[in-house]
Amino acid sequence: MTDISSTEFENSSFREQAATMRQAIVASPVRRNLLWSVAGILVVILATAVGQVLLNRWNQPFYDAIQRRDMAGFLHQLLVFAEIAGALLLLNVSQQWLNQRIRLSLREALTTDLIGEWMKPTRAFRLTHAGAIGVNPDQRMQQDAAHLSDLSTDLGVGLLQASILLASFIGVLWSLSSGFVFHYGEKTIAIPGYMVWAAFIYAGTASWLSWLVGRPLIRLNSERYAREADLRFSMVRVNEHIDAIALERGEAAERRRLEFDLQTLLNAIRGIFRAQINLAWVTDTYGWITVVVPILVASPVYFAGDISFGGLMMAVGAFNQVHSSLRWFVNNIGGIADWRATLMRVADFRMALKDADILHGDEKRIDFAVNGTNIMTFTNLEVRSQYGCTRLADQHVEIRAGEHVLITGDPGVGKTLFFRAIAGLWPWGSGSIGMPAGSPPELLPRSPYFAPAPLWEVLLPVERSGVIDDATVADVLRDVGLEHLASNLDRNMRWDRELSEDEQRLLGFARVVLRQPQWIVIDEALDAFDGTTVRRLLSVLEKRLPQVTVLNIGRGQHNYEYFPRSLSIVKDTKAASLKPARVKAGAIEPPPARVRPTTR
Repeated sequence: MTDISSTEFENSSFREQAATMRQAIVASPVRRNLLWSVAGILVVILATAVGQVLLNRWNQPFYDAIQRRDMAGFLHQLLVFAEIAGALLLLNVSQQWLNQRIRLSLREALTTDLIGEWMKPTRAFRLTHAGAIGVNPDQRMQQDAAHLSDLSTDLGVGLLQASILLASFIGVLWSLSSGFVFHYGEKTIAIPGYMVWAAFIYAGTASWLSWLVGRPLIRLNSERYAREADLRFSMVRVNEHIDAIALERGEAAERRRLEFDLQTLLNAIRGIFRAQINLAWVTDTYGWITVVVPILVASPVYFAGDISFGGLMMAVGAFNQVHSSLRWFVNNIGGIADWRATLMRVADFRMALKDADILHGDEKRIDFAVNGTNIMTFTNLEVRSQYGCTRLADQHVEIRAGEHVLITGDPGVGKTLFFRAIAGLWPWGSGSIGMPAGSPPELLPRSPYFAPAPLWEVLLPVERSGVIDDATVADVLRDVGLEHLASNLDRNMRWDRELSEDEQRLLGFARVVLRQPQWIVIDEALDAFDGTTVRRLLSVLEKRLPQVTVLNIGRGQHNYEYFPRSLSIVKDTKAASLKPARVKAGAIEPPPARVRPTTR
């Protein structure tokens, strides 16, 4: 199988990432709700912009009333302010509600799409063999998708609001500054839209410097998310294998590995902190300067007596609105870098899911077909991996219904790889596999899978749950040596945690028997048992499935009476191995290698 070392990574472009996310949203069943929410928030933002313009106009009569010491005008303007502020309050609350709806709909669309793509047949399996992009898919679908939804909503709504306010107040600020005249000695200079140009120059300079300083945060955030995933994966791995670790007295070694992953993460976070401090010098400096810049820009006209105090405050308010809209990029540079890094992880993961269907696209593939008769055939079958080629010693093999065949080979020859090829999970190689007519063979791997569900649901397929009664299920459990489970059919448990490895294999064997297949393919599941247990299981097959065809891939040191026919798997080291796969790179992965300790 391929691993990180045999996988080549491609860097996807922003256009590719945006396109794949757009496809996910367009294909989502919640897109209609999402579109209605976006339309609603657009209406609310437009209404808010109108309210902000009215509030800006309110500045002039309010401050002029204060300058004239006009109490009646002052109180009237307070009532006008209450009306405008009340309307804006209602609009702000409505915007927050719609904002949350967009977040929820966007997360549902992204996560549902990713789960659907991930759970397409064989994709998740192939992705785990595609290198670092297949590590920690849970984080990309759960944490990264949620974070991307929140950032996309907040940044998108903020940008939309800033753009509408900019369009609304540019006209206001232009008209206010159109009459500004600067007196220089006996000369007068008029600059049309003087304050508009001042706002653009000021905000443009701040945006350029902020992007220059804050751009490294994209790469640093990507690295941080990758290292967070590594640490989480390591902790989950330790928890899953804590019994074996305790038996090996391996706590100290695992602690060192966890501490190494933690330090790698902390180093990535320290890099983000340094970049954020550098960015803070720029943004905070401009923040303090912004307190006085509008007044400094308009003060020459005010002191020349060309505008009143109310007109000055109105111009300052309009300048602040225009500058605030233009400064949106500066204020959100950290969030934009975070959004860009998260988009990279989620979009590249989705593209890698698509690419999993065409991994090793230039390599030959095994030809799968269904025979017209109840015969399984292997013709010139070769299964390729990065470690070479596994093949049957015989060029053409026919296995007829009712046969019991042992397929064996030396350790490391690739028996599990051969099993995966028969199952259709590993298509790379050459030759052909002809499957028998009728229902597909039942597959029994070394480590069977059990869903967290009641035991009867684990054992019985949906189509047979009403056909086989509890007594039959209990009899089969007793036959395989799991009589203590016969009274627990309604228990809902995590059976992979509840049962030992041998009990899990026995339960998987019982499940195969209850499904009553015509063909069974076993991958080393019998090799873990002693001879007495194997003979008991084979007697169960003879008793309950007398006509079944069995292919047992494994060592098979016992049971030659049950398996009179034997085939051999051999390693062809001279054949070409599987070439590296090309997948999207995702975030900065794989993690750095641990330094080997030196001996003294």
